[in-house]
Amino acid sequence: MQLALSTWQEVEEYLRTSRGIIIPIGSTEQHGPNGLIGTDHLDAEFVAKGVGDKIGCLVAPTLTIGMSQHHLGFTGSITLRPSTLIAVVGDVVHSLLRHGFERFLFINGHGGNVATVTAAFDEVYAAVSLRGDSSPVRCKMVFWSQGLRCSKLADELYGDANGSHATAAEVSLSQFYFPQAIKHAQMSPKVAPKSRGFFDSADYRRRFPDGRIGSDPSLSSPEDGERLYAAAVEDMVEVYQKFVAD
Repeated sequence: MQLALSTWQEVEEYLRTSRGIIIPIGSTEQHGPNGLIGTDHLDAEFVAKGVGDKIGCLVAPTLTIGMSQHHLGFTGSITLRPSTLIAVVGDVVHSLLRHGFERFLFINGHGGNVATVTAAFDEVYAAVSLRGDSSPVRCKMVFWSQGLRCSKLADELYGDANGSHATAAEVSLSQFYFPQAIKHAQMSPKVAPKSRGFFDSADYRRRFPDGRIGSDPSLSSPEDGERLYAAAVEDMVEVYQKFVAD
């Protein structure tokens, strides 16, 4: 069930039996020579919609732009400042909290969001505490790719060549979601260097000239993406059900 495709009456009816909602969140940033710029938010959205279709939970519109300042050395990447993303996440949660939602599961596709979104959750809790509310609001963020089934499958498919950015797994999932947008490119070196840390966008570009970190996304395929999708949806169904029941 998608919030964007529902009427207000349908959302009101939903709240009679459930107070949980999934919010997909990702980024708009480069993903190497064959990865789509929208990979992170597209993958999070795809898995979140899959969970909604499977168990009938409500899925909010995707937060498509994240904290990606380190990718600005690559054309087309877009970032929010940490302070802006904190405000966006807070406003989304507070808006839905006003209507009676209490459990907010953010299905995430971008590592650069972690520190900022965690801070946004703290701001939400601080606002509730300072008002003296007794609201049982709970926020949780989880990577679509890090459940037991999905992470095990990615290891079986790609091993160390999956990498940590522009991964073979995330590119495969986006290829399954949008097969009409599959790109092909040569990788040189075959497996990109691993990360030993980076700072601003110029530093990132120097260290990782084609955008990849530790990965070989030429291994990606929509067939792999279909398997990863099924595993990720099962993982996230379990996470969501446990979260809303807590």
